[in-house]
Amino acid sequence: MMNVRLKRPFSGLLFTLSLLLITGYWFGSVHTQAQTSVTRRINVPYTTKTENDPDGIPVPDRAIFWFGKVGPTDDNYADVRLIYNDEKLHITVHVIDRLLYYKQNPSPAEMTDWDAVTLYLDTDGNVGNAPDSSSYQFVAQVNWNEARDGYQAAYQGDGSGWTAVSIPFETVDGWQGQGFNNTAEDAGWNVTFRIPYTSLGMSGPPPQGTEWGLALILHDNDGGAVIPDKTWPESMSATSPASWGILHFGLPAYTPPVATPGDLVTIKHGVNGQTVIDGHVGGDTTCAGEIPPFWPTWGNNNYAGDPELNVQNQWNLGDWPCFSKYYVTYPLDSLPPGKAIISATLTMYHFGNSLPSEAQPSLIQVFTIADDWNESTLTWNNAPLAVENVSRTWVDPLPAGPPYPNVPITWDVSQAVADAYAAGEPLRLALYSADSARHSGKYFRSSDANESVRPFLTVRLGDLDGFTTAVSPAMQQGSPGTTAVYTLDLQPVGTFNKTLTLSATNPDATNLSVSLSQTSLTPPGQVTITLTDKHAPGFTGSVFYAVPVTITDGTVSEQQTVYLLINGYQNFLPAVQR
Repeated sequence: MMNVRLKRPFSGLLFTLSLLLITGYWFGSVHTQAQTSVTRRINVPYTTKTENDPDGIPVPDRAIFWFGKVGPTDDNYADVRLIYNDEKLHITVHVIDRLLYYKQNPSPAEMTDWDAVTLYLDTDGNVGNAPDSSSYQFVAQVNWNEARDGYQAAYQGDGSGWTAVSIPFETVDGWQGQGFNNTAEDAGWNVTFRIPYTSLGMSGPPPQGTEWGLALILHDNDGGAVIPDKTWPESMSATSPASWGILHFGLPAYTPPVATPGDLVTIKHGVNGQTVIDGHVGGDTTCAGEIPPFWPTWGNNNYAGDPELNVQNQWNLGDWPCFSKYYVTYPLDSLPPGKAIISATLTMYHFGNSLPSEAQPSLIQVFTIADDWNESTLTWNNAPLAVENVSRTWVDPLPAGPPYPNVPITWDVSQAVADAYAAGEPLRLALYSADSARHSGKYFRSSDANESVRPFLTVRLGDLDGFTTAVSPAMQQGSPGTTAVYTLDLQPVGTFNKTLTLSATNPDATNLSVSLSQTSLTPPGQVTITLTDKHAPGFTGSVFYAVPVTITDGTVSEQQTVYLLINGYQNFLPAVQR
């Protein structure tokens, strides 16, 4: 059995051979195959600002994710912006919706039959198969100018479902269009949830790094039958927090592995045989001005082969046809195996922006994407959802051209590259912003532009420093009084030259003797592990010993386990796939 301990953060799948002793029988050789699924995650920034400050809470600084589709009837789309301060968690949902309908003086049960949002939070994380006392549900129906108290409701988990509760929280809504409860076309509506920590039994914000469960349901009614709900994550269940996404307090940071710096690899479309696919969706650089009316067609427009692209958003939904996202996929198969990812950056060339005389800086965010997509069919409505927001960079507006300066803008995508590389996957990214101001569009060159200004990925590789451990054999059998000898092999990786300390845990000192030939060693080298059963020769019972051996350099640790079965025999279960 071989393990590798490298000095880097580890994420991935652990495959464990479980050895069980049940009434003298050892059930081994059970094959398992793990099935993975995407858990969507949003990293939420902290701010010292409050809604009562002169300029309020900054909008561009907020994290953002999205779900749904844009369409004239049954489709609705939502941008979700999040930020937290010392008092409250702030979550704003902007809904692109052609027709706005609400019910006056609704009962709590009726609110979700109209234009509304349900927000789910679980302060224990996205765990559990039923809502409990750490689970909360907040409902907000949009309305015209009535007091908000009659258009919001709160619930708390009771171990099996939801119970209405009276806890303080605020909602603030707005809308853009021709008004409510008519067939005049609108742009959409928005609602902000302000959740005080004290309402959730806390005295202040959670520490950075805390994870809560998070989910949303978007409800819609266009004046007739209730339109099917839209959910985030896609497979969420209102009564199963384990199906929700993750709200992580604080922005992510990459900790590179301890490694000797090596090659700098650049990946650009058309260079050294590399194929990079990219494209943007939404309003293009013209707010889709050539295709009105927008509702039937906008969400299905494709811009394959466009050498210029746009990233744009806005708080006021009156200009939603200008919104635009960018998608790109970089192959990583040119990176040699077994290397450390020390750093990685995405570079794009910024050449212009919407209405330069009024343009404001944009905080453009980078998201990881799990799914493949096709440049020739990519649209706003079929583009993959974000898995996680991983990076952000401010992009200042440029003066009107010509000339167009092609300013390089970079994002740190080290964690995204490290994760994709470890998984053997290409790097799939999206770019979007949480901008507030009009004319926020930032124009970049795409991979279909001239080679000199195409976006590119730069990866600094390194040789990993660490150690590997392997034990042989892992399992032995014997009769009472048996002495079993195992060999633990330790090998350095990269420039690793530290002394390792070894220790063994004896699970039954009365009946088993455990010894190591040495308790410290600088790899390479081997350590002998000796197990001796102390039972008398006439012992007729069955015993199964599992002895863990810990190997550490003081910073990172690895564990190998050796097994000894006394008076036992093996039964093999059929292969099981899980």
